[in-house]
Amino acid sequence: MTGGLPLRPELAGQHPYGAPQLDVPVRLNVNENPYGPSPELARRIADDVAAAAVDLNRYPDREATALREALADYLGHGLVSARVWAANGSNEVMLQILQAFGGPGRTAVSFAPTYSMYPEYARDTATRWVVGRRDDDFAIDVDEAAAVIEREQPSVVFLASPNNPTGTALDLDTVKTVCAAAPGVVVVDEAYAEFRRGGTPSALSLLDDYPNLAVTRTMSKAFAFAGGRLGYLAASVEFVDALRIVRLPYHLSTLTQVVARAALAHADELLARVDDLRIERDLTVEWLRRRGLNVAESDANFALFGVFADRSAIWQGLLDRGVLIRETGPEGWLRVSIGTPDEMAAFRQALEDVLREGGG
Repeated sequence: MTGGLPLRPELAGQHPYGAPQLDVPVRLNVNENPYGPSPELARRIADDVAAAAVDLNRYPDREATALREALADYLGHGLVSARVWAANGSNEVMLQILQAFGGPGRTAVSFAPTYSMYPEYARDTATRWVVGRRDDDFAIDVDEAAAVIEREQPSVVFLASPNNPTGTALDLDTVKTVCAAAPGVVVVDEAYAEFRRGGTPSALSLLDDYPNLAVTRTMSKAFAFAGGRLGYLAASVEFVDALRIVRLPYHLSTLTQVVARAALAHADELLARVDDLRIERDLTVEWLRRRGLNVAESDANFALFGVFADRSAIWQGLLDRGVLIRETGPEGWLRVSIGTPDEMAAFRQALEDVLREGGG
């Protein structure tokens, strides 16, 4: 019992997930896209919402049919709407996956360091959580992965590519090996896929070969749609149908569907900034390395760097100078999201000052 309430034992003493939301001049801690919608797109969204508002007395399309068709068109790879699913952020997609394929007596596996929410999804669905380890360069050793899968017999395997918080992308051979070894489903989390460097493949190309494979994406990052809360998944029809069983009724509001479709209709405009962020990322990685710091290879819109004896001191020193980054990942490492050129210049200056003064 907690405060007289019959809280589940595994939730006792736990705290809600959340990165700091602080009012500072430069916020580079949660991998947001710093470039918001254009005035033209904002007007399109406002007009579409106004048109939909007259029917808000009715429930939304439970199947989000038009939105799933638009997402399938965007992804390509011969996908159709029946093989695409959408929910309130990729967080809800992941939770639905574990509701459908995890649960008591079942196991989910991933390879650390990786996204910090995965074990929370497992906890919330009473799914046993097991982590293997990544190599020193944050890649996944396929023999080690196969051994963990053989030993644990997981119902769900999570592979983030590009990985958060390291930015590491997986080669397709690794994904194939895991799919072949896994007795259950394999989820490749491609939340940052649009930021990959040229030639880095997507697991979408493997969907027809592995019916136990699903690829998740989000509109929060490349589409600058974090406030819209839209994540989605591509998989087999059977996989999608399993998620339809566990979803809550009318889980995607009419307004979410309308705004997401407007954003997809302006994909070219929104994704035009991705190249700018890739360039700024690569410049940031080069700059950090010139300062003698270790930086993980990144195919995402952030960079993981270190190693500091006291990373908290570095984080606080930057915050004192108005720059908020993320204290996450392996001990001694920090993660900076890629912002505008002005924001990154502020980050570089602040970090120079902290390092010069001996912080960390």
